[in-house]
Amino acid sequence: MLISLELFVMLVLANGAPVVAAKVFGQHWSAPVDAGLNWFDGRPLLGKTKTWRGIVFGALCSALFAQAAGHGFGFGLLFGLLALAGDLFSSFIKRRLGLKSSARMPWLDQVPEAAFPVVLAVGWGLAEVWTALFIVVFFTLSNMWVSPLLYRLGIRRHPH
Repeated sequence: MLISLELFVMLVLANGAPVVAAKVFGQHWSAPVDAGLNWFDGRPLLGKTKTWRGIVFGALCSALFAQAAGHGFGFGLLFGLLALAGDLFSSFIKRRLGLKSSARMPWLDQVPEAAFPVVLAVGWGLAEVWTALFIVVFFTLSNMWVSPLLYRLGIRRHPH
């Protein structure tokens, strides 16, 4: 049960640290991951809100927590990078569908960023498949419920 909580916290850190970093640093170090490029369809590849600052802070927070929890910095770094890769994947799909960066798409907004890294945890031997599935569903539902609250508190720019 403890590993489930630790993996959940790592997901929250990987996905929440970029939001906090944006609040703290404003426009500093906010270079977009996609360098402002468009895909063949003429739409942005990912969008300007996906920044290198977010990747660095999300992965680093996950890695530091994993180190403190005894899972190792390397595992945490990979875990965080996979969570953020899932987020980038979701953004890529949403741009292909013509949705803006702030558009909400339940399940697509949460599942890849949770599923990609928990697959690593299963492969690493830290979680069983059913535990991983539980973590993905729990993260997804908690994200859907907590994000509007964070918006009301002024922490998020959008209620999703």
